Amino acid sequence: MEWRDEGVLLSVRGHGESAAIIEVFTETHGRHAGVVRGGGSRRIAPVLQPGAQLALAWRARLDEHIGAFTVEPLKGRAGAILSDRLALAGLNAVAALLSFALPEREPHPALYAASIAMFDALGATPDWPLAYLRWEMLLLEETGFGLDLTSCAVNGSRDDLAYVSPKSGRAVSRAGAGDWAARLLPLPPALLGQGPATAAEVAAGLRLTGHFLEHRLAPALGHRPLPPARARLMALLAA
Repeated sequence: MEWRDEGVLLSVRGHGESAAIIEVFTETHGRHAGVVRGGGSRRIAPVLQPGAQLALAWRARLDEHIGAFTVEPLKGRAGAILSDRLALAGLNAVAALLSFALPEREPHPALYAASIAMFDALGATPDWPLAYLRWEMLLLEETGFGLDLTSCAVNGSRDDLAYVSPKSGRAVSRAGAGDWAARLLPLPPALLGQGPATAAEVAAGLRLTGHFLEHRLAPALGHRPLPPARARLMALLAA
C-alpha cells in the first residue's frame, strides 16, 4: 500500500532510539499516523514541529498497518510565531483539537482547507481569534454536532436571535426565550455575521462552542477530556 499527499503535522512523539511517530492531517487521507525513520535525528527533528506543512509519502505492507512516512518540508509555522505566545497557543489548540476530534483516515476536505487557512492566519492577522471561533464552529459541524443558528427553535423567527439551547444546539430568539433566558447560552452577533466582533463577543462565542465540544463531542469520543491546549488558549485570550 502506498499514497502521496500533502498535510499539516499535528503531533510527534519519539519511537525507539531514533524514529518518531507523527500524526498528520491531509485533505484526501484525513488524520493519519505513521513512523518516520530517523525522525528523532538532528537533521529531521527540527522539521517535525506541529503546524508544519509537509509533502508526505506513506507506505505499508497492509492498509491496516501503521506504515512509514517519508517527509519533505514545505512550510514551517511554529518558528515564525515563537515570540507570539497567544498565536503559538492558537496553533497548539488547533492541532490538538484536530487530533482529538477526527476519526482516523476519514477525509474532511472542507475542514482541511479551513484549518490550513487558520494555521496561516495565526499571528498574521489581528482578528484571528474570531477566525478561530468560526473554525471551532466548523469543527463541530464536521463531527456531527453543528449548531443551527438559522431560526428560533421556539417560534421559528429569524429575527433577534440571542441565545442557543444547550441541549439542542438551536438558536432561540429573545422573545422565544422568555423566562428561560437564564438557562440558555448567549449567542454573540458575530456568529450571525453581524459585523466585527469585540473581545467579549469572541469570549462568549468560545464559551458556546466549548460547551458543545465538552458536552456533546467529548462524550461521543468516550468521555475523554478536551485537550489542555484549548484551555491554555482560553486562559490567554481571557487575560
